[in-house]
Amino acid sequence: MEIKSILIKDTTREERKQIVEESFGNISASCDGCMAGLTEMYQEYIDGTKEIRDINMEFNAHYVREDLDEKSKRSCPM
Repeated sequence: MEIKSILIKDTTREERKQIVEESFGNISASCDGCMAGLTEMYQEYIDGTKEIRDINMEFNAHYVREDLDEKSKRSCPM
């Protein structure tokens, strides 16, 4: 299936589900259970309520804020 756009407005729910599945490869999570959590992260995209870019930005912003928060910084005592 060739998709020119991954935007919600340009895709059906089934196409969005396929986009997520193909992006992660094996999403059955039968190997070690890690993939299930990742695919859950994109459920809002599959449901058509949030774009992939917004989900990714929110996920990445957590780490940026974490790095800027002085209380959360850990330093090596050496």
